Amino acid sequence: MAYDITVLIDDLPGALAQVGETLGKAGINIDGYCSFTSGIKTQLHVLVQDAEAARSVLEAGGIQVLQEREVLTVDMTDNPGELGKVARRIADAGVNIDMVYMGTESRLVVAAYDLDKAREAAG
Repeated sequence: MAYDITVLIDDLPGALAQVGETLGKAGINIDGYCSFTSGIKTQLHVLVQDAEAARSVLEAGGIQVLQEREVLTVDMTDNPGELGKVARRIADAGVNIDMVYMGTESRLVVAAYDLDKAREAAG
């Protein structure tokens, strides 16, 4: 399973490096990430396989974890229209996507309130 860990970091040089170094030293691979800056803070979403281990090492390193949640990853080809195809299948199943970003190896990361239904629709 894949998990999105949301951490709150300062919008300063080195903050992202600290997250990457902390997870890397613990042997936890980052399978995707995205961030959104608001004022002096940044919400960083990190895709990992072991949410419990990631939370533990991040918090031990003084990094604030706001949330962790299971997410869907969808293998995609890197071609025009692929996002639309996947999103349409999920929408046609009546599922609202509330967060999306790209992971490594052209994987779409999808968070939805009805993850099981989204998983089934995404194929």
